[in-house]
Amino acid sequence: MSHNILLFDSGVGGLSVFDSIHTRIPDANYTYLFDNACYPYGELTATELTERCLQLIPQVVSQRDIELVVIACNSASTRVLDALREVLSIPVVGVVPAIKPAAALCQSGVIGLLATAGTVNSTYTRQLAEQFARGQQVLCCPAPNLVEQAERKLQGLKVERDKLASDISPLLFHRPAPDCVVLGCTHFPLLSKELTTLLPGVRLIDSGDAIARRVIALLKPAHKERGACTVASDYLALYTKSEAKVDRLRLSFEKRGFSGYRLLSSAADRE
Repeated sequence: MSHNILLFDSGVGGLSVFDSIHTRIPDANYTYLFDNACYPYGELTATELTERCLQLIPQVVSQRDIELVVIACNSASTRVLDALREVLSIPVVGVVPAIKPAAALCQSGVIGLLATAGTVNSTYTRQLAEQFARGQQVLCCPAPNLVEQAERKLQGLKVERDKLASDISPLLFHRPAPDCVVLGCTHFPLLSKELTTLLPGVRLIDSGDAIARRVIALLKPAHKERGACTVASDYLALYTKSEAKVDRLRLSFEKRGFSGYRLLSSAADRE
């Protein structure tokens, strides 16, 4: 039997999380929902973001017989996890910046954190640093360009390296230099190759493997309880707004095995 897993983001950053989970669970049924009608989520208020997630996710959970949800977005994870867990009877997994593993690996005493402004400035991120990186400096770098550059890359467009270099410049010139850099947004691992070129010798750390291990741990007991899967063994990508960008992203989904690719029906009804 195959498990039914839903990944959710405002854009395609969650594909980096999909890649990590799929490596460990290749035979699951995957649904990927990206809410491009409200992209990027960092520009929504907490109330707007919560309402949006509660509007979309339970609908897809019901339609696709989902047994586990992954909120593959840092902004949404820090704001809507509790609300979603109140309305869903299935596990909901969020993502957090990988400060804890970075602190264990750091030798220089300086940990770089690349993230969106919302994540960098969040109380939750500060608490992670205080709890797991005591005695170490967490050098926070808001990276406004990296999200859009990752989206460009998956659309088949050229990555603008000068914008990447601008975002990471605090890491390049700080002394002592960080030897570990946390990729604190699910979009950023999609740019690992480009970032490695700009940060030679620096270990890039993201949350993908930790999320995959958590998903496996939560699915094991479910595997014993559930009967035969009622959803076809295919991968379905859903979006909330038809636009040229969506057409350009299709190939990146198809390369990952997503044979289904369509507008979420309720979103189409509202347009």
